[in-house]
Amino acid sequence: MSEGTRIKFSPALKPLIEKIPKTDIHVHLDGCVRLTTLIEIAQAEKIMLPSYTVDGLNELVFKDNYENLEEYLKTFGYSCAVMQKPEYLERIAYEMAQDNQSEGVRYMEVRFAPQLHINESMDMKTVLKHVNLGLERAQKEHNDQDAVKQGQEPPFFYGIITSALRSFGPYSDYYTKFIDVHSYSDRKTLFGLCSLELAHGAVRVRDDLGIPIVAFDLAGAEAGNPAKDHWQAFQFAHKNFLAKTVHAGEAYGPSSIFQAITDLHADRIGHGFYLFDSTKVDDPDITDKEKYVEELAEYIAERRVTIEVCLTSNLQTNPGLVTLKDHSFKEMMAHELSTTICTDNRTVSKTTMSKEIMLALENFELDARQLKNMIVYGFKRAFFPDNYSRKRLYVRQCIDYYEQIVRGTELEA
Repeated sequence: MSEGTRIKFSPALKPLIEKIPKTDIHVHLDGCVRLTTLIEIAQAEKIMLPSYTVDGLNELVFKDNYENLEEYLKTFGYSCAVMQKPEYLERIAYEMAQDNQSEGVRYMEVRFAPQLHINESMDMKTVLKHVNLGLERAQKEHNDQDAVKQGQEPPFFYGIITSALRSFGPYSDYYTKFIDVHSYSDRKTLFGLCSLELAHGAVRVRDDLGIPIVAFDLAGAEAGNPAKDHWQAFQFAHKNFLAKTVHAGEAYGPSSIFQAITDLHADRIGHGFYLFDSTKVDDPDITDKEKYVEELAEYIAERRVTIEVCLTSNLQTNPGLVTLKDHSFKEMMAHELSTTICTDNRTVSKTTMSKEIMLALENFELDARQLKNMIVYGFKRAFFPDNYSRKRLYVRQCIDYYEQIVRGTELEA
């Protein structure tokens, strides 16, 4: 296919998309629990669910569309409830990796908030250890296949990202106790302290156990919870060589993205949906909002701050986004930003990596070169849990495999 010619979308492309090597570098563990597993654990632990059938949960909890981000986030209460024992964390992580491997994902970065799972039977080290055990088991099983061992296919690898929350209530035993212990702290101080404690824990567990904790993240509702409140935590992560990714511009404006980059040293931005929306620039000192947005986009482009784009998730949580054709991904591509497609939450958003890429092909005028770059950025901008030389070799192997698969098809760049 000649460069610049739009890929003609067809459902027949799906098997090819499923086969190409892919990454998912923005995906939440607690948003990817198999519904059959959720139901099984809930019944065993006598946890109340609105329904104990897959169809019932899809109708009542995991909907096709949500009123806003806040309603979307409420679904995690059900998944987190079945993730309160070591064996359940290990199983859910293992199954999540298997689901990704089955559709050609060869590298993934699993993010979650360990503090949601700390209780009387699990400390932070135990939580992280058992999530890693599940992912590690899936990795070993996949990489023990003959095609991988013989170098015919690239191996599967993963990293773990620890997520701090912009704000919280008594969401878990840990958060309840943290609130009680710091009863004289104001909200902003409380949230910042909790993030700092997580950063200390992530670095310690990484160093003590050798678990591939590759980055630190900030998640949760942006409105009223600015990134700068978590500056100390990210500064600690920065000084201890943890990479940084921040949910920003998901449900708030460009100022949130600016804070993530300048105050928190973000290497990547989760979502960035409102990057180009000048009407959401809320700083009264900025008079030329359009110029501000353009300069911010240029800054991001020049420094290759990668945007983790989650199409289905944004469609579900932003009522104003009626069709994906109006998604800001179109402008990101026009500005030649470093972007890669991600799922966000496979269960909550009822999606897969292959489905997200198919949606991108269906709704945006992508040519083969753009598609390849989008896939390759996922590998290149990954927080790979090994040295740079080995990462380069792995990325090259994945690119070669991609080119081998698409050779002679309209996806060949």
